Amino acid sequence: MRIHTTRPGTSRAGFTLLEVLVALVIVGTALGASLRAIGSLTQNSNDLRATMMATWSAENQLTQIRLSHAWPPIGDLTYDCAQGELQLMCEEHVLSTPNPYFRRVEVRVVDAANQQRQIVKLTQVVPNGG
Repeated sequence: MRIHTTRPGTSRAGFTLLEVLVALVIVGTALGASLRAIGSLTQNSNDLRATMMATWSAENQLTQIRLSHAWPPIGDLTYDCAQGELQLMCEEHVLSTPNPYFRRVEVRVVDAANQQRQIVKLTQVVPNGG
């Protein structure tokens, strides 16, 4: 003899509580991973933007030196080189080279708020224009 728990002619449809909870855990995990990935992409985008703007600042200074045909004095110079709302500091280091007719110019760009954080460093050799 068979015992039916439902009325004859009807079938049970739907999900059990356990199935719903498992589905919610899976969806929650996927959403959490998505949010983490979006946060990582946003941070990478900000870092890339800062690197691009810092490179522009360094290239601007090196181009000014090159176009002025100036013979830069040996020594160090620090100045503000902000790009838009991004606050940057440029540190220019002029060094001698084994050839006395050339000088090595290094421009290091750092975050103005955290000067230990170097963003970019560019170097060029400048000939004596005179």
